[in-house]
Amino acid sequence: MKRTWVMKAALMAIIVGGLALPGWAASPRMKMTTTLAPGIAMPDKVESRLGELRFFEGFPDKATTEKIYDNLDFQRAVQAYLLAIPAVSQAYNRNEILKLGPANTTVPIFENRMDSKSVFLTPNTETPYSWMWIDLRGGPVVLEAPPKVLGTLNDMWYRWVVDIGFTGPDKGAGGKYLILPPGHKGDIPQGYFAVKSPTFSLWAPWRSFVVNGDPKPGVDLIKKHTRVYRLSEAANPPPMKFINVSGRDFGTVAPADDAFWELLNQVVQEEPGESLDPIRLGFYASIGIEKGKPFEPDARMKKILSDAALVGDATARAIAFHTRQKQAFYYQGSNWQLPFIGGYRFETQPHVLNMDAYIYYYFMATGVTPAMEEKMVGQGSQYAWTAKDAKGSSLDGGRNYKLRLPPNIPVKNFWSVIIYDNQARSMVQTDQQFPSVSSQQKDLVVNADGSVDIYFGPNAPKQKANWIQTVPGKGWNTILRLYSPTEAWFDKTWRPGEIERLQ
Repeated sequence: MKRTWVMKAALMAIIVGGLALPGWAASPRMKMTTTLAPGIAMPDKVESRLGELRFFEGFPDKATTEKIYDNLDFQRAVQAYLLAIPAVSQAYNRNEILKLGPANTTVPIFENRMDSKSVFLTPNTETPYSWMWIDLRGGPVVLEAPPKVLGTLNDMWYRWVVDIGFTGPDKGAGGKYLILPPGHKGDIPQGYFAVKSPTFSLWAPWRSFVVNGDPKPGVDLIKKHTRVYRLSEAANPPPMKFINVSGRDFGTVAPADDAFWELLNQVVQEEPGESLDPIRLGFYASIGIEKGKPFEPDARMKKILSDAALVGDATARAIAFHTRQKQAFYYQGSNWQLPFIGGYRFETQPHVLNMDAYIYYYFMATGVTPAMEEKMVGQGSQYAWTAKDAKGSSLDGGRNYKLRLPPNIPVKNFWSVIIYDNQARSMVQTDQQFPSVSSQQKDLVVNADGSVDIYFGPNAPKQKANWIQTVPGKGWNTILRLYSPTEAWFDKTWRPGEIERLQ
């Protein structure tokens, strides 16, 4: 009797339990019925962050399907946006620079250094830049690099290809680089530093250096030695065109609105598919950007892409200004951040991309090279960035601040502090031509103990030589640059002060 009662109770529990389950598990038990594990079946109605979703036996209705696809397309568009920031930055930079003249033969050069008139992502004011583009569509290209420069080659997806100058194979002596296009086959002649490029378009920036405060000697070396020509033209290279762009009113910071997608499409169409991984290309294809096909979003997709660009830009700003990664900070309890998290490849471990580090860097900066990240005592350069004061508040252009750099600043060459606008991430535009303080300036005030105090604010303090002007109503951020850093930077026995707000 007891056994029969237990069996009936167990059967009733199975029946009741089955009826309580959503989906086909709620059907009457048949001869071949198998009880589904929890979490497989979909209820007929659920509440989600997308609102109510409805199903019939796991089959979504029309309204739910439309809602899900809109969300899927939006999610993919936002991720496509974030993954495409480097390529779009490159494309806009290139398109604006090439308005000055064609690739390979045009060398824009900031002969009097870059100042705040030109809108570029976080440039420096201390070293004259050369900023040229290489086009490999006509075959291998020879770049005759000048001596005494510090530079690099980055491909169209903004990846490091090779260094040029002091940290490159020419070791600062200058030399001939033979740049080979994607898929190049054939013998490689002797006498060159041969470089294989994944993309047809490359950016070739480098810095020369001032001599006793004068940029002219370095600029003269660039004009004398820089030559770019196709290998097939080696016997009769075309003439070079050097254009002084110091003080020029133009910008290379990419737009973050609907124009973003057209720039991404341009890169996808121009470069070989094998130059990028299938996952990123898959994200782009999922929103209608695919090599060899027209990019023609319909009205629904245009609205989604417009929203995704807005959210993508907002996301990049949140990641940049409010990082969640503890390893992003140089010191415990400090607001000074690393520009490179996970090295110049931005990896949490080998072959694993650190997404936030990747987005942060390319949103804020240009130029990728190991020389700006790896420990190279007495060579290359190192950077510390912050957008917050000692208490963690944003830096306000209407208030006054002070930064103390302790004695024995760890550089073999020179250091600088430059401030940038939070909107464009370019130099703050004020009455000052150069929004910076540097060890290269002749009127720099150094304290008796060897420390240096730097002042920020809308009005000049008594120590005007060490003052950087800010704009009321505008936020700003800053970069401390160390050129040829010494061991004290890497072992952290020297540490910059925090930016203190003055009353």
